[in-house]
Amino acid sequence: MGRRPGAATLLSSLTPTGGMLDPIHGAVTPPSRAAARRGETPRRRLVRDRLARWVVTAGGVAIIVSILGILVFILVEVWPLTRPAAVEGAGSIRLPGGVPLALLADEHRSHVAALGSDGIVRVVRTADGRVVLAQPLLVPAVRLTAAAVPPEGRFFAASTADGRAVLAPVEFAIEFAGDRRVVTPRLGQPVVLELDPGRRPLGPLAAQLDAEGNAAAAAVLAGGGLALVRRTTEENLLSGETTESLERFPLAAPHAITALALDPDRRNLYAGTRGGELLRWGIAPEGPGAGRAVSAGGVPVTALTLLIGGRSLVVGQGSGALSVWLTVPHGEDAVRLVRARDFPAHAAAITALAPSMRDKGFLALDAGGGLGLYHSTAHRTLWRGHSPLPGGRTLAFAPKVDGAYVAAAGRLAALAIRNPHPEVTWKSLFGKVWYEGYERPEHVWQSSGGTDDFEPKLSLTPLLVGTLKGTFYSLLLAIPLGVFGAMYASQFMHPTYKRVLKPLIEIMAALPSVVLGFLAGLWLAPRVERALPGLFLMLVVLPLAVLGAGALWWRLPRRLRGRFHVGVEAILFVFVLAGAIWLCLALSAPFERLAFGGDFQGWLLRTTGLPYDQRNAIVVGLAMGFAVIPIIFAIAEDAFSNVPPNLVAGSLALGADRWQTVTRVVLPTASPGIFSAVMVGFGRAVGETMIVLMATGNTPIMSWNPFNGFRTLSANIAVEIPEAPHGGTLYRALFLAALLLFLLTFVVNTAAELVRQRLRERYAQL
Repeated sequence: MGRRPGAATLLSSLTPTGGMLDPIHGAVTPPSRAAARRGETPRRRLVRDRLARWVVTAGGVAIIVSILGILVFILVEVWPLTRPAAVEGAGSIRLPGGVPLALLADEHRSHVAALGSDGIVRVVRTADGRVVLAQPLLVPAVRLTAAAVPPEGRFFAASTADGRAVLAPVEFAIEFAGDRRVVTPRLGQPVVLELDPGRRPLGPLAAQLDAEGNAAAAAVLAGGGLALVRRTTEENLLSGETTESLERFPLAAPHAITALALDPDRRNLYAGTRGGELLRWGIAPEGPGAGRAVSAGGVPVTALTLLIGGRSLVVGQGSGALSVWLTVPHGEDAVRLVRARDFPAHAAAITALAPSMRDKGFLALDAGGGLGLYHSTAHRTLWRGHSPLPGGRTLAFAPKVDGAYVAAAGRLAALAIRNPHPEVTWKSLFGKVWYEGYERPEHVWQSSGGTDDFEPKLSLTPLLVGTLKGTFYSLLLAIPLGVFGAMYASQFMHPTYKRVLKPLIEIMAALPSVVLGFLAGLWLAPRVERALPGLFLMLVVLPLAVLGAGALWWRLPRRLRGRFHVGVEAILFVFVLAGAIWLCLALSAPFERLAFGGDFQGWLLRTTGLPYDQRNAIVVGLAMGFAVIPIIFAIAEDAFSNVPPNLVAGSLALGADRWQTVTRVVLPTASPGIFSAVMVGFGRAVGETMIVLMATGNTPIMSWNPFNGFRTLSANIAVEIPEAPHGGTLYRALFLAALLLFLLTFVVNTAAELVRQRLRERYAQL
């Protein structure tokens, strides 16, 4: 009976022409007949090979195109953040009544109300310059000495030549006649406050009026000094009757006052003087306190205004200097004015300031016709140019901040403004910014607040630090366990046990991250808080337990150890580690009393000043490390297993023991694959969302403290994107965060590939 040819015989029987030599009859079978015996023709095989190559190529190209498409889409969404502001002239119209003292526009920029020194409010239609309303502020009309539109106000505040302050709201009622919008301007019932009983002309004034009729006004008296009048209204809920009370407070000033500003809450009054000083009076319910002065450089203050929110004071001076001052905490109950930002000076004295009604921007006009658009928070000069009207003196922002108006004698000029993202600069995104209410510049992310005057804080640095912090603490656990576990499973464990262990570890990667985050936030975090001293004990006890168990195993007689498969000692270590963990947890409370006085969190705060949050980086490190370990283990184990066996056999044959062989031959040879495993684990940790979202306090804190929370770039995108207005600054800032993640993983993976190639070249000759 003939013997079937082996694989070597069949391989050797192939002829150079692709035919097959029949080992029994010695005949050569043509290639086509040999292929026919296998059920295929050379043409069919060629078509199949080409089709497979095309499919693989198309798949690879599709992946590259998809990644590039995602990158292009992100860049398209981020690019508008870099575009500068655009300010263009939008024409001018005739404005009767001389130079207006104050301007007020409707939100559609279809009508502008101008208050003249003759006390007449004239509303002109910007389309054709027609006066649609001309009404005196008071009946009979009185001559006005000064007027302004307070920040965030929709009313005129004017001081009269007979010692009174008049606050008159202006309303632009909107109706629709079919598809046509009809705007009807109305002048509301004025509120009149008597500031000077002597009926003398008043100087510059500041005033505020709320929807309930509560008002306050301060003005410079003819004889020097100030007067503040406060009106308070109360409504009887039963009868509906409204009672009114008036209070008058005289205020002293060291120098002649040139400008005034009153915050919307009527709690702080600011003044600028001819001597270059800034004064602030805190207005308590019982009356204003003593004024506090701070020097603004000795140059006369010529213009003063508050930005939206009433906590940033813009100061213009006779030298053209332009600065922003903030009220910062000083002591327990006091505040002080601090010069926070200086903008490029104008060529002439600042004559008018107009704050934005939607953000921390403002316009500044100087005596030489120079005009500038600025943003306080970003410390950004958005645009510089010239006034469209020579001799312009009055300035106003449109409510939607998409336009502005400059008025001169007999003319009104309009400006069209395109400035969608004034808050964004590289410094505001990555540097320290001095925000309102803070004692110093800081890195802060806080995208929204409870009021419309909120100052968005869009620093990406805390998010970037949080991303690296979470990645660091998770890899601190995952890299040693993943790499050394793969080394042991590949080089020391018996193949029988390895076939069971490796699939079990790889199945861990299939656990949904939302489940891990849920367990970490609700189950693991409170237990870590209670047993944290026990975790510190584990750092010492577990290595000692493993070393002790290994020493005992090694001291067993060789013939006894030889009865077990190589690698079965891992089962012993499992029981040893379980017992050591139980012991550490049992000793957690006694150890806490012995080392930390029975209160670890209190000891931590007293000793280091670091607070302890239940959901912190330690919890995230444990949970996210559990998710990253299977990835590092699988790739590293393949790298160890792919080391050529002849290298291992040669090392052992030369007298090296198993440990020397693994550490000096196998580990260097497998190092490119191990490095790739670590980098893939790094990418997994950087992009993790649900675990850090649920297992941390999700607070963007700039700290490497392992006992507090953080917020990552990916978690921030998940939290903020549903609430971000499409096309807004926050929306595009989130896409910038996505671009940072993209670039971070791209740079890290590129560097990892370069290092891996160098390692392969270095150890390829082994």
